[in-house]
Amino acid sequence: MVASSRVPKMNRFVSNTTLRLDSKGRVSIPAPFRAVLGRDGFDGLYCYPALDRPAIDAGGNALMSEIETVIARFAPFSEEREQFSAALYGTSATLKLDAEGRVTLNEPLKVHAGIADRVLFVWLGHKFQLWEPGRFQAELAQATQKVRALREQLKSQAAAPTAHGAWE
Repeated sequence: MVASSRVPKMNRFVSNTTLRLDSKGRVSIPAPFRAVLGRDGFDGLYCYPALDRPAIDAGGNALMSEIETVIARFAPFSEEREQFSAALYGTSATLKLDAEGRVTLNEPLKVHAGIADRVLFVWLGHKFQLWEPGRFQAELAQATQKVRALREQLKSQAAAPTAHGAWE
């Protein structure tokens, strides 16, 4: 049996890149993003202000499916369901890509993320985020510090004997 030399297509968003807004406020969606969105079956971009950071969450059908799954966990007509729906659907924008693969970010999204002239695209698996580059650097520094602390915690948990471990 011969192994295939074909490289699998990326179905996740990984890495990051910074691009400029043009004079009309448009930004090009990087080609790898467009390819993932195309395989996801969506020719545009779902965007909403991230709930817990100054960024824009963006993606295709996979992101919308995740949002629907989260909202469906709450009882119909419950306060929590209404709040999540308002926060996620009520602030969302469906952006269409033009022939050159660009989108125009609306003003509420840009204000939330502090985006003026440059956009940092950060791939996060099933979705990606759009950041003002300086804000992302501060966020990344905090995230890195937290991850290092968590790694140390996980290492110490793995090293600790369990109640039914080797010490019995």
